[in-house]
Amino acid sequence: MSIYVNLDLMLVKRKMQLTELAERVGITLANLSILKTNKARAVRFSTLDALCRELDCQPGDLLEYRPHQSKDGEAAGS
Repeated sequence: MSIYVNLDLMLVKRKMQLTELAERVGITLANLSILKTNKARAVRFSTLDALCRELDCQPGDLLEYRPHQSKDGEAAGS
């Protein structure tokens, strides 16, 4: 997938631990960890809203599009 969640970067910027964010947002540490490690296949808008509220950021601060790289290093579709 070409969408990446920069949750670890935002946690460092806000000097916050994953466990604290999980408590504030009201989702399990396991689900938050799935987001942090970019293993999530989807994210609910309500979760994104809560993350942005607690991290005082915009959705674009958390989500990033990176073109999928082919084996020869070229972006797919180039």
